[in-house]
Amino acid sequence: MGKKVLIISTSPRKNGNSAKLAEEFGKGAVESGNEVEFISLHDKTIGFCKGCMVCGETQRCVIHDDADIIREKMLHSDVIVFATPIYYYEMSGQMKTMLDRANPLYSADYSFRDIYMLSTAGEDEDFVPQRALSGLEGWIECFEKAHLAGSLFCGGVTDTGDIAENPKLKESYNMGKSV
Repeated sequence: MGKKVLIISTSPRKNGNSAKLAEEFGKGAVESGNEVEFISLHDKTIGFCKGCMVCGETQRCVIHDDADIIREKMLHSDVIVFATPIYYYEMSGQMKTMLDRANPLYSADYSFRDIYMLSTAGEDEDFVPQRALSGLEGWIECFEKAHLAGSLFCGGVTDTGDIAENPKLKESYNMGKSV
């Protein structure tokens, strides 16, 4: 039986380069017999965390928007893949906001174990998105049953569509296939 894989594309751009990387991961994961759901945050309404900490007791955020729905999907997924463009050497603001709003998961009986990060940027291919990885790893450390299972960076892609024909698409596909 395959795993339940949730791919969250956090780019503010519709069909951005990181989303294309995520789609290829998803194709590989499906081919290996996994159930894959793809969510793009570009058209979602996700408010900022209020820091009220009510979610620690209720396992539900007091803000009822798209983050509440996505968090529920995260709860029941075996694998979560975050795809993000790198802005100012960091994950997108949309990704950080979604991680903050996933706080109700901390006290929940979550299913996820494997977390992946796919990222793109205009920087050269030898760039390592260490700050973004560190931010995600800090979130993962709060979930003792989860770990960073892999990451992939594709550099030299700035404008939408620049990633077309890039060999990193095949690497992402293969990473998804290994889930």
